[in-house]
Amino acid sequence: MVISKDVNSTIGGDINQTTATAAPPCKAQFHSYDWKGGSVALIKSSKDTRYDHNAIVTHDGDKYPCLALRDLSSFRQHIGSSAYDKLDVIGIDEAQFFEDLYDFCQRAADHDGKTIIVAGLDGDYLRRSFGSVLDIIPLADSVTKLTAQCELCGKRAYFTLRKTDETQTELIGGADVYMPVCRQHYVSGQGVIEAARMVLQQKLQCG
Repeated sequence: MVISKDVNSTIGGDINQTTATAAPPCKAQFHSYDWKGGSVALIKSSKDTRYDHNAIVTHDGDKYPCLALRDLSSFRQHIGSSAYDKLDVIGIDEAQFFEDLYDFCQRAADHDGKTIIVAGLDGDYLRRSFGSVLDIIPLADSVTKLTAQCELCGKRAYFTLRKTDETQTELIGGADVYMPVCRQHYVSGQGVIEAARMVLQQKLQCG
């Protein structure tokens, strides 16, 4: 998703596809900017402790240096007002984890003249709205919806199937936890997972 001065949003229902493609769209947008000149900055959520704390790492192994933060409101303080004022573009990865996403994007684009590139999940594993990603669509100049390939049949995958029995909304993981699936295999897969959970709960109660 691009918010400008611009906001560009890249969203997806599949965590593996979105993470794997989040940085490359940002990289394409950043191509005309000078990294060494300090005109571009990447931010990711500090909740994602996989791979490298100081880099966005895709599932393909590509690395992009970034600043890991708990909230976006602290970004300006972290880099300093002078460095912030020199920025042309700010990229935000794992945007669903930032509660202050809307306020930050609105101010940075409308008042500070920044181009904001946002990548994140639009829905969780239950296909419910995830964080504030959908809230910033009205701010965006453009929105790109990503899909993957269903691991079970090869069709276009719009959804994420969680393979573990955890039920919390925020569960950071890769292919060990999630898999991209089409609508048919999402529905059937959720049925199998829910049935297995009920059997497990009954066994625990009997024990």
